[in-house]
Amino acid sequence: MAKTPLLLIPGLLCSPRLYAAQVTALKDRAEIVVADWRKAPLAIWDSWESAARWIVEQMPPGKFAMAGLSLGGMLAVEIMQFAADRVTKLALLDTGMRSQNETERAIRRARIRLANEGHFELVLGLQMSRFIPAYRLPDKALVGEVMAMCNEIGVDIYKRQEELAAIRADRRPDLPRIKCPTVVVCGRDDAATPLFLSEEMAKAIPAAALVVIEQCGHLVTMEKPEETNEILKLWLDR
Repeated sequence: MAKTPLLLIPGLLCSPRLYAAQVTALKDRAEIVVADWRKAPLAIWDSWESAARWIVEQMPPGKFAMAGLSLGGMLAVEIMQFAADRVTKLALLDTGMRSQNETERAIRRARIRLANEGHFELVLGLQMSRFIPAYRLPDKALVGEVMAMCNEIGVDIYKRQEELAAIRADRRPDLPRIKCPTVVVCGRDDAATPLFLSEEMAKAIPAAALVVIEQCGHLVTMEKPEETNEILKLWLDR
């Protein structure tokens, strides 16, 4: 049986390490490409469209399934604006489609200032409280893996990602135009993109199913890899 071409899009501060468990679990079903921000010119972060088009350029010609987490999910929906005819299935993991209000933009820009002033490790510490629930912070293996991933991305890419995230458009009006089979996945305890954002996406997309992973925060692929793998296998097999 032919394998499904599958594009996996990491989120903010996320390297391909975000999807390590999925690459292993899905390799018999899919020909997987994971976008790697470290291989892209910083100029892709000049606009949402330029970042989205760079991602699509990583795929061979033809149709593909696509999954994105957090910023990666936002970019996946950006790709749907110009390449929906190529996308056979869509998975939106721990993400949201709203624009940022002034308070949210100010918080992002404060983190950028900290990074500019040489306090990137402090920024990463602040992000851990958004990425990982407090009850999982004693899990040294998980925290170590997430920190290693963030350090792989580094400060320069991080700042450009934050700048772009601060000016994102509200894509909720575009969601009803998504016609391909879609799964929306969220950790019950996601502090970065709370569950209500996934609920409103699933309600707006005609062919969407919502799956909530219990006892899990923002990084479902790393916190609950087995559950996430099973969800994605069912999605690919639909």
